[in-house]
Amino acid sequence: MDEMGAATSTQNAVSSSSSTFTNYPLISALVSFAIAQSIKFFTSWYRERRWDLKQLVGSGGMPSSHSATVTALAMAIGFQEGFGRSLFAIALILASVVMYDATGVRLQAGRQAEVLNQIVYELPAEHPLAESRPLRELLGHTPSQVIAGGLLGIITAVIGQLVKMATTPS
Repeated sequence: MDEMGAATSTQNAVSSSSSTFTNYPLISALVSFAIAQSIKFFTSWYRERRWDLKQLVGSGGMPSSHSATVTALAMAIGFQEGFGRSLFAIALILASVVMYDATGVRLQAGRQAEVLNQIVYELPAEHPLAESRPLRELLGHTPSQVIAGGLLGIITAVIGQLVKMATTPS
């Protein structure tokens, strides 16, 4: 590769990495996720008076961080690319599938885990499954948790858009 090609390649790599830090849809989604997980972390401390670091990365609970993330992503894409564009349609469908899954399949899987854990708990001590590790029960979300996550995502994207408009020269 000649000097010109190496310089262009380096310039593209720098431009690509710096554009990641200014990618409004990505930042909106990540900030929304972080806010949702932080809310779970602090409300868990408030309820139980102990810090539970699993709340920072775990699924389930109020608000739905999955819903917040995909809703912020879809809204930010809509603001940036236009709500009539194909990219927004893809993001909207993705968000809808994720939120439907959270209240459907994942919620039901969590309820099944509760029942199975209770069955295992009631087994006699000599049963081979009596010492089984309990299944995770908090997998999905209630509709109100999904709605709260969706609203958090919308608010995050709107605030991000307002900040972006205020800091972008006209």
